[in-house]
Amino acid sequence: MAITKEQVINALKQVIFFAKQNNIVDLNMVDDLVVNENEISLTVIFPKLADHSVNIVSNSIEKTLKGEFGEQMAIKVTPVAEKDREMGPLSGVKNIIAVIAGKGGVGKSTVAANLAVALAKAGNTVGILDADIMGPSVPILFGVEGEQPGIIERQGKSYMVPLEKYGVRILSLGFFVKSDQALMWRGAMINKAFNQLMTDAEWGNLDFLVIDMPPGTGDIQLTLGQSYKVRGTVLVTTPQRVATADVRRAALMCRQDKLTIPLLGIVENMAYFIPPDAPEKKYYIFGKGQTELLAAELKIPVLGSIPMVGAIAESGDSGNPIALDDNSPIARTFAQLVINLQTELKNS
Repeated sequence: MAITKEQVINALKQVIFFAKQNNIVDLNMVDDLVVNENEISLTVIFPKLADHSVNIVSNSIEKTLKGEFGEQMAIKVTPVAEKDREMGPLSGVKNIIAVIAGKGGVGKSTVAANLAVALAKAGNTVGILDADIMGPSVPILFGVEGEQPGIIERQGKSYMVPLEKYGVRILSLGFFVKSDQALMWRGAMINKAFNQLMTDAEWGNLDFLVIDMPPGTGDIQLTLGQSYKVRGTVLVTTPQRVATADVRRAALMCRQDKLTIPLLGIVENMAYFIPPDAPEKKYYIFGKGQTELLAAELKIPVLGSIPMVGAIAESGDSGNPIALDDNSPIARTFAQLVINLQTELKNS
């Protein structure tokens, strides 16, 4: 009895690509499948070829198919990279920018949201992915709490359609969990949720996809660096030494051999306090100079210094990022941050 493509596809669902916690069929990694009497050939599309998982998956395919259809079956597996096929769920995204902090409470999400808005105002097509799984705040910052993305079907698979506001396409786990629901997830569940937000979404063509990362150096950071092509990282810190010490660890993580994510620069948030009744004065409540020392040590620039003003918190709580306000000096600071970021991208 002749072997059918459907039988082969069902068998290939046993082959797991562990970096994305799913099988290669559901991840749309299988292409050019040809089934003959004595040979099965297929192309397998990987995020990148310089990865040990290529051999692991290829060997698993051969073992699985021979186990299903007999040792006499010749198996030909051709690995290719997504970029070479100009395909993959993120093929239309030119620059993935990860916004990372070493610790919580430094305003990372606020910086990420305003950076996305400022990039869009500068004429770019922009998306933002809220990957802070345990504390998704992007829906609040964009005023889209309680809303949900659309769903489209393509080739028998469902894809999320990001919401769009202020010219930014938005996805967050916060769209799928209740505000009073605590997430108690282990690493595998966290990685699966992150990969679904990245790859099961109709991002379309984007100049920039800004990713609001969780604080620290955990599972999602490793998954991002090992499974996706990241154009660069923006570090966020506050001036205190304890904050810069933590962001140093995050920076060194990005420079490990297994990740090698480029560091584009540092944003110093809450750099100084400006009294509302004396806008010409600056008070360095959390100290001064630590961010510059860290930037010099890492040989990266300080992309911008964001002051501590009530308008930033108020605009975030109201769902109107302050970068939207053309009359605000803070908006001009974020506009300059965009210019500095794009300069670093050109030079990297």
